Amino acid sequence: MRRYVQALAVCAVFALLSVLYVLSELRANRAAAAPRLSPSQANGRQTKQSQSHGEPRRDGRNAAQKSVSAGKRGEEMMHLAVVACGTRQEEAVSLLKSAVILSQRAMRFHIFAEDQLQSHIKTALDSWPDFIRQKFSYAVHPVSFPSQHQREWSKLFKPCASQRLFLPMILTEVDSLLYVDTDVLFLRPVELLWELFTQFNSSQLAAMTPEHEEPRIAWYSRFARHPYYGTTGINSGVMLMNLTRMRRALFKNDMTAIGLHWEELLVPLLHKYKLNITWGDQDLINIIFHHNPEKLLVFPCHWNYRPDHCIYGSNCSPAEQEGVFVLHGNRGVFHSEKQPAFRAVYEAVRQYSFLEDLVNSFWLPLEEKLNETTHTYCGKISHLFTKTLSQTSRSTQRTTSPGHGNQA
Repeated sequence: MRRYVQALAVCAVFALLSVLYVLSELRANRAAAAPRLSPSQANGRQTKQSQSHGEPRRDGRNAAQKSVSAGKRGEEMMHLAVVACGTRQEEAVSLLKSAVILSQRAMRFHIFAEDQLQSHIKTALDSWPDFIRQKFSYAVHPVSFPSQHQREWSKLFKPCASQRLFLPMILTEVDSLLYVDTDVLFLRPVELLWELFTQFNSSQLAAMTPEHEEPRIAWYSRFARHPYYGTTGINSGVMLMNLTRMRRALFKNDMTAIGLHWEELLVPLLHKYKLNITWGDQDLINIIFHHNPEKLLVFPCHWNYRPDHCIYGSNCSPAEQEGVFVLHGNRGVFHSEKQPAFRAVYEAVRQYSFLEDLVNSFWLPLEEKLNETTHTYCGKISHLFTKTLSQTSRSTQRTTSPGHGNQA
């Protein structure tokens, strides 16, 4: 009997030590996952490192981040995040330009940029006319990664691409957020995409499109060496994020028997799969939602239309029916002649001046340029790019008063 009691006591001690070890590991991972802030950021985010512009007034006219300068009184402000590194500053400006051209709801831009790019971006946004600047405010943030494995995170896939993984821990005062890559252009008002948040059920905390529509030619189903969402994976270039839910949720995983919070999950996930992932942070996102499919809303491909949807023939049915709503120029097609239809849209946005007529100086010239690209597969269906742009352009022109200001 004495030996039985002794053995039971030893087992209890080992069990207690195991629990303490697991708790210490989770605490260490949580600390490592939180991006390290500089003292100036910690004391106040409106510093030289993280600069805010056009902050909404905190009086009764703009309480609780409600918009009154654009759209109907009392509408929720939309938050949009973008990360710019390397030579992506002009892409980022064109992206934000496409957002404000067609949208009427007030927006808050969260721009994460390397130090050498921040001045260019701020100068461009500040030069826009007053009737455009009243639609949005913005904050420029430094790019920041966890101190542990900082170099790995910053170089994962493309420079700074994995910054999006840490947005829930950085933008702690933001509830819901639309993240987009810099090589994205809006062809429909941002508020229509934002309305997809209303389709979330009580479990869902993010929304993305499939990586591909056809499993037989999809990259993940043919080549992935790690778990991924669904049959074709998901693309994270356009991502709706309920940051509040992401911070609170526990995520199932293949590393521990218990659920982990988002910030606890990232470092162990990188350790386990870093030799098996090709597309960096997007692969990690796929792994997370492979184990937690109930937390993801999948929305149609015309909200994230990429060359893969047309270079092998048209395979995005919603775009064929309703037109392209968001154009994603991955593969560098905005800057090459590989897909001239995509480049034509990018150049039209980049060159458009806010003081010019939207229909005659943007939409109609763009249609002419697209007609010159019909020798390519994507060019053959490029009418889908402008299918709804005519109506949106005319509506925007009727409701926007140019006033005065500098050209973009």
